[in-house]
Amino acid sequence: MITLEKEIEKVILVGVAGESEEETIASLEELEELAKTAGAVTVGKMIQKRETIHPGTYVGKGKLSEIKDALWELDGTGIICDDELSPVQLRNLRDELDTKVMDRTLVILDIFAARASTNEGKIQVELAQLKYRQSRLTGMGISLSRLGGGIGTRGPGEKKLEQDRRVIKNRIAQLNRELKEVKRHREITREARKRNKLPVVAIVGYTNAGKSTLLNGLTGSDILAEDKLFATLDATTRSVKLETGGEVLLTDTVGFIRKLPHHLIEAFRSTLEEAKYADVLLHVVDASNPEVERQMYTVYQTLEELDIKDKPIVTAFNKQDLLEGLSTLRDFKADYRVSISAKEKRGFEELLGAIGTVLREKKVYIEGRYDYKEGDKIQLIRKHGELLEEEFREDGIWVKAYVTPEILEKTRPKEGK
Repeated sequence: MITLEKEIEKVILVGVAGESEEETIASLEELEELAKTAGAVTVGKMIQKRETIHPGTYVGKGKLSEIKDALWELDGTGIICDDELSPVQLRNLRDELDTKVMDRTLVILDIFAARASTNEGKIQVELAQLKYRQSRLTGMGISLSRLGGGIGTRGPGEKKLEQDRRVIKNRIAQLNRELKEVKRHREITREARKRNKLPVVAIVGYTNAGKSTLLNGLTGSDILAEDKLFATLDATTRSVKLETGGEVLLTDTVGFIRKLPHHLIEAFRSTLEEAKYADVLLHVVDASNPEVERQMYTVYQTLEELDIKDKPIVTAFNKQDLLEGLSTLRDFKADYRVSISAKEKRGFEELLGAIGTVLREKKVYIEGRYDYKEGDKIQLIRKHGELLEEEFREDGIWVKAYVTPEILEKTRPKEGK
């Protein structure tokens, strides 16, 4: 009997520190988590302190020699650089080190390729992969075989190693057409939601902040939630009832990360745009992470890149169960801040209350009398507004409520305001 075992990649992580070495160390720790998620084992980390990245080999000549020795001593099968490599850097590093060379972007693409489950997700990932590989054909001939692939050799680059530029270009064009069709369907769904007049709350945050766990806890869903980077990629929408009455739609989005590849931002734009059309942004933050402030900065920076601004924000400082006391963190961009534990379902009442308060600010206060035969109007208020008081009198039903501007005319009382 022949036993086939999957070869485990043993990689050395390489980073270049400019002004802040601490930031580079933190970035390499995150890269180690990415490598682990992709299926590789980190056997070493190396940082070179220099003002700028070497244009030809990423690191200097002396550091290259150190990396070569470390690969031999640690029995490494490849290196992962913490920044996106140019085609020239990729080729020179491979020639100098005679080993598999990857960068942060390729590892993230590998993870996305393994995690994408819906048709839209698969199209988006393949499109990002092909654009990444297309830019690295320069000076490498028409064969993709020299690219070597990423961890586990996933994706279109490894399926057809002899594709030339024309084939890739045609495939990208085809995927763009398919993505346009998917986007059209998404817009139809969005319009249907508008007709239902249910407010939408988009959950955004750094990867592994607990967004899926929170969505599961609030809605009773069973979406995959793991303690891994990019555990879920596909946007998921579920409804939840607020304490103040009425329903909202909660939409989960793909997690953000520092140095998020440009190819992915472009490919996942239609999914990330769910946040653009939302009424409220629910920013989930891992309060237990030492890099929490930098992660919050990354989230807001990515939202800015997507032109998502001027939205009311509720920030949920999650993972309070991992802290000794309540978080003392601040988010000056948020309208409301709450402390929660999605895992232990703590702070949910306060969180839903904050969302309800934000949504109430967009509503109109009404007070007055309805005939008993106008029960349908009151039902409409219950579904899309906030029914504060309801009193049954001889001359009709007296109501105090908040309603959205869209249903104001349909629910205006006969007497009152």
